[in-house]
Amino acid sequence: MLDKPIGYKTWLLVADGEKALFLQNMGDGELPNFEIRRVKEHENPPDRDQGANMPGRMPDASGNHRSAVQDTDWHELEKERFAIELSDILYKMAHRGRFDKIVLVAPPKILGELRQHLHKEVQSRVVGEIDKDFTNHPVGKMEKLLAA
Repeated sequence: MLDKPIGYKTWLLVADGEKALFLQNMGDGELPNFEIRRVKEHENPPDRDQGANMPGRMPDASGNHRSAVQDTDWHELEKERFAIELSDILYKMAHRGRFDKIVLVAPPKILGELRQHLHKEVQSRVVGEIDKDFTNHPVGKMEKLLAA
């Protein structure tokens, strides 16, 4: 969670593996007023729609049995790719001076993936992280949850 309230003009990235909201707090820490600055959506169909083949089979060491080989989880792979894309967007925004401070809000797995790929210029501007999925909440509800 955050150690202190989200200050005036602080940006927030609220993301999951398929959608990202770039918000800016135009209020203060006690009465936040998040304004949407950018929305980024990433098409990520279910894994069953992305895989082309059935999982493979491989002979056991004894040679008498065959075991299934786990197939690639394409849906999860796309979520990771989206996190990498978001880290690139954040770098470009930071490089252009769009924000001085940013709070990252994402489910733990996406937050971890983002952290791995953030440029130092963005890392130095991160003032907080929240490991929750708020992408499907209305902005007003996010304001109340993050002000509490």
